[in-house]
Amino acid sequence: MWELFGKKINSRLLLGTSRYPSLDILKECIGESGCEIVTVSLRRSGNGKENGFFKALKDLNLNLLPNTAGCTSVHEAVTTAYMARELFNTDWVKLEVIGDDYTLRPDPFGLIEAAKILINDGFKVFPYMTEDLVVAERLLNIGCKVLMPWASPIGSGQGITNILGLKMMRERFKEIPLIVDAGIGRPSDAALAMEIGFDGVLLNSAVSLAVNPPEMAKGFSLAIKAGRSGYLAGIMEKREFASPSTPVVGKPFWHGNFSK
Repeated sequence: MWELFGKKINSRLLLGTSRYPSLDILKECIGESGCEIVTVSLRRSGNGKENGFFKALKDLNLNLLPNTAGCTSVHEAVTTAYMARELFNTDWVKLEVIGDDYTLRPDPFGLIEAAKILINDGFKVFPYMTEDLVVAERLLNIGCKVLMPWASPIGSGQGITNILGLKMMRERFKEIPLIVDAGIGRPSDAALAMEIGFDGVLLNSAVSLAVNPPEMAKGFSLAIKAGRSGYLAGIMEKREFASPSTPVVGKPFWHGNFSK
């Protein structure tokens, strides 16, 4: 169990809700994953069918984390956050300010500016960012209580491309909840994130685009639990040379030619 803004959360898997084959499959994935936090985009509120989507999520009694996906300016992101708070009745927001359309890399300057505006108005901001330590420090200084660095570009499935950067972030900000967000493609990627000490993993495409989404959701749930257990247990350091696991003290040795 861990805690985010005063809420006790059991699952360390956060799940996105877009691009699933159907609403029923999404609901099944949520059940198999055991997740308690799901992200939702305000852009899905256009018609009656999508409003039914929101109602279904609310009926599951989950913690909704609205996002500002697709926003490319401070004004757009802040406006979307206000609308999401009104619609979903929550002050949680996953803040995205995209700076590059090709890589979907976040705009660090716009992110900090938008985060400051929203935090000053009572929002609990989950900032989508890279593993940049300077940006992380600035976000914490303006009042962010959680950080969400990417593993690699959104939807790429590349996994963790800068493990040293993420390890440094974990080492630098020991008491801050850190959630890997974006780029996770395999359960092993999620397990690795947890093994190096991250508190949670947010993913979407790796489940929604799988051949069998519910089974993949279950796989990620197990991987995250395994990675967390490994981190808590203390994973052995890699060694340059072999080291016998069976002790040799007291081992009997026979000498001579036994072929006769």
